Amino acid sequence: MPFSKLRVHIENLRAPPDVYHLTPERWSAACVRHRALARWVEATFGWDGEALEAGLREAVIAIGIHNRIERLAEIAPRLRWVHATLAGVDRLFPLDWLPPGVVLTNNHGAHGAKAEQYMRMAYTLLNTRMPEIIANQLEHRWRQLFSPSLSGKTALIVGLGDLGQGAARAAKQVGLRVIGVSRSGKKVPHTDAVHKTAALDRLLPMADYVVMAVPLTPATRNLLNRARLDLLKPAAGVINIARAQVLDYEALAGKLGRGELAGAVLDVVDPEPLPVDSPLWDTPNLIITPHISCDDSEHYMDITLDLWFANLERFLEGKPLKNRVDSRHGY
Repeated sequence: MPFSKLRVHIENLRAPPDVYHLTPERWSAACVRHRALARWVEATFGWDGEALEAGLREAVIAIGIHNRIERLAEIAPRLRWVHATLAGVDRLFPLDWLPPGVVLTNNHGAHGAKAEQYMRMAYTLLNTRMPEIIANQLEHRWRQLFSPSLSGKTALIVGLGDLGQGAARAAKQVGLRVIGVSRSGKKVPHTDAVHKTAALDRLLPMADYVVMAVPLTPATRNLLNRARLDLLKPAAGVINIARAQVLDYEALAGKLGRGELAGAVLDVVDPEPLPVDSPLWDTPNLIITPHISCDDSEHYMDITLDLWFANLERFLEGKPLKNRVDSRHGY
């Protein structure tokens, strides 16, 4: 191979939970798992930007860049590859801060397994009417709420990337029919049918569960808006594991409050943390989880580094990198 040691700078933020910290210990463990590739790289570590410029000065690869970096070409003249340790990279757009020739990749593939487990829970919670049952328990009210089998109901999954395919696998495991919606309309495993986004209005009335799993882009912002929520049948449930801004939460809360939807599960809100005075806290038949649906508490960074090392092999061989972010599509 044409390389000696490549300098990799790894940047962390202290504020997020430990699950997102790419520590020297986790890096060393990954280097043991990928010993043949690891001998080609050496790493520096930074926290909260305190040594960012020094770390990037000799870096060919950067991992964990969380925000746009102005003057990047000047700061990091050798840089060729930036890897974001999140799948959603909307905060990095527009990509005009990236110098020509520098590739940005995301963490696609690190979330699907955990999303699948979360979605099995979410489908079952809504079908069992668990939000209403929990509310009755808090009110010390005994009321038997019976529910039908999940089998044969329809999940409409909007977005068929890593998260959406996890949601599709979970849907099949609990007996649901799966209709997918994506930009391309391309069929993926565990779906019964896939349509382009233009068909969304026609498909929404068929759904028993609508799952939002799209990246946040100008095209998906407020995609499930008030008018589209009105297309859902009253017995439908809504689940959002994407970004809060893809769904009109004010309209959703209104429909839940009026009993015009059966329930909802939201793993994302805006802003996060959710303010104590937000009306969402008290919205009936709504379960909010604090953005924990798709990240494995024990192995998220292990999974991340395994994906990264697989891409490093491609980088060393001069092959196109996987998970390359497309500035035209926003992900």
